[in-house]
Amino acid sequence: MVADGSSAASLYEEALHHLGKTSWRTEVAWTHLLYGEWLRRQKRRGEAREQLRWAYEMFDTIGARSFAERARVELLATGERARTRRAETAHDLTFRELQIARLAAQQKTSREIAGQLFISANTVDYHLRNVFQKLGISSRRDLAGLLPDEVGQLA
Repeated sequence: MVADGSSAASLYEEALHHLGKTSWRTEVAWTHLLYGEWLRRQKRRGEAREQLRWAYEMFDTIGARSFAERARVELLATGERARTRRAETAHDLTFRELQIARLAAQQKTSREIAGQLFISANTVDYHLRNVFQKLGISSRRDLAGLLPDEVGQLA
């Protein structure tokens, strides 16, 4: 069965909602990529960028370079440039990671952060795990003094 525009979008959103409750990071990333590709083809470039950024970051984080490259190429097609990772940027936080880390440092819960950013609490936790790994910390208490003050300090 092929879904029309509005029902296809809601089906992608539903899939992301359900997959976000699992530990299946690859499937979540894959769904973001497919949804982003579909949105771009529907000429919904702004929405497509959001999904494709997620796909790019997730695939890059888990080391799925070919899929990260596919997401990067799709991002280029929307008019956005995704940065290419290099060894020296491996510990830099992405914009989304910094955004979530700052909110977590303000003692907001994952649910509160999720509500504010319109993402799932599982996605918040995923990004926090990446932040902890990149910064070499193990808890939210350690975030406050480690975060850059300016977005320009990000890769």
